[in-house]
Amino acid sequence: MSTLFGIIAILVYLVVAFLLGLGLKKGKSHPSGAKRELLILAGLVGVLSHGITLFTAIFTVAGVNLEFFNVASLAGWLAALLLLLSALRTPVENLAIALLPLAALSLLLQLVVPTQPVLLANASSGLEAHILLSILAFSLLSIASLQAILLAIQDNHLRNRKPGGFIRALPPLETMERLLFQMIGLGFTFLSLALFNGVLFVDDIFAQHLVHKTVLSIIAWLVFAILLWGRWRFGWRGRTAIRWTLIGLLILLVGYFGSKLILEIVLQRA
Repeated sequence: MSTLFGIIAILVYLVVAFLLGLGLKKGKSHPSGAKRELLILAGLVGVLSHGITLFTAIFTVAGVNLEFFNVASLAGWLAALLLLLSALRTPVENLAIALLPLAALSLLLQLVVPTQPVLLANASSGLEAHILLSILAFSLLSIASLQAILLAIQDNHLRNRKPGGFIRALPPLETMERLLFQMIGLGFTFLSLALFNGVLFVDDIFAQHLVHKTVLSIIAWLVFAILLWGRWRFGWRGRTAIRWTLIGLLILLVGYFGSKLILEIVLQRA
């Protein structure tokens, strides 16, 4: 049954992304009011189906299963959920053209790639909160990075005086930058909470199998802290903000998913 919900979620994600892209190709910068609401609602149905599939895959009778593709799918699910909820009040639904296919891919890999379970049995609520905060921070900063890439494209088109085509699908540059820093600020808050929670509830956060994740997470935290400080103190924006955002996310990617991929998929170790 969970596989059926997963297939439904993948199809819904792809259809919504296709329809948004089709409207953009026809020259419509944003769907009309009723159509926009319908597409967001359909996307949320996909998120619900994705969530049901995730729940059955992660919460097993043997314990919480946090193998690589489950975690990647969870990050994709959270990113899709947060984007669609944001689209209810701000015109950012066209970001789903890129994000929903990525969420669909993460779910497809979860469904079809055979892996060994990585069980978190008898974990304390504090440790579970640490993991959830970490994934939530990563998802928010992933959306911010996707937005930073689109902001770079938008900035490049405007500098070259080519404001048509794809640029019409995006909110104004000032709105995009404001939303970018809102996402970064929220993601940074959750990353801070995750690190603080890890110090409290992880037995040895600098243990051999965790030290690379911890160090790289701290470095990423410093990158985003410097970016937010630079925005507040010097008004950093544009290419500077884009560069720092992508560097911070890349460090997080290497720190968590890079090491997890090597340990679980390549070396077959939890």
